[in-house]
Amino acid sequence: MRVEIWSDIACPWCYVGKARFEKALEAFPHRDGVEVVHRSFELDPGRDKSDVQPVLAMLSKKYGMSQAQAQAGEENLGAQAAAEGLDYRTRDRDHGNTFDLHRLLHLAKEHGRQDELVQIFYRANFAEERFLFSEGDERLVELAVEAGLDAGEVRKVLADPTAYADEVRADEREAAELGANGVPFFVLDRKYGVSGAQPAEVFAQALTQAWGNRSPLQLIDQGDASAEACGPDGCAVPQQG
Repeated sequence: MRVEIWSDIACPWCYVGKARFEKALEAFPHRDGVEVVHRSFELDPGRDKSDVQPVLAMLSKKYGMSQAQAQAGEENLGAQAAAEGLDYRTRDRDHGNTFDLHRLLHLAKEHGRQDELVQIFYRANFAEERFLFSEGDERLVELAVEAGLDAGEVRKVLADPTAYADEVRADEREAAELGANGVPFFVLDRKYGVSGAQPAEVFAQALTQAWGNRSPLQLIDQGDASAEACGPDGCAVPQQG
């Protein structure tokens, strides 16, 4: 069974939701039969790469709230994160365009290191003292190398704005087609959707339901039962009549 997770590194509820989902997945009896794939979703796709600002300033401007209200919201998120065993820096974080992060996540997927890089990006954005966006591309290179990627390959991707751009845009179009207008958004076996950072119990129920309702493959047997095919023992060789 495949679980696809649409999310953005700048999304605090994606950070919390991932932890809650993983808590449910860890206890799921069929854990080894579940493949998790991370999909791209930008919360602020129109932001220029050079437009980096403090999180509180961004929240105040975007939602028309005071700095005090924005800080109260961050404190609440910090408490929610702490309840899941996550570190959360409630002050002095920065915010920027996440397109390059998503491109690197597609590179990491090719190398089987996607989940590692997602978690490292979350940690860097929400928990570490250093900034994620203000320090430029070399900060991303450092984090990607920590996830097991090659520094030269990462720099090559960052230097080419077209690298993996189509993959990111395809993920975002697919999210729209599925009706996801916010993240995190979880899709289980392309049959069930879970929206938001739900409690672990909800994810556990969704996993159980999706696993139990998997449909066995229905074969259409209207042709010749002896039609040629290849199998573990090789391929049948047609004989001359």
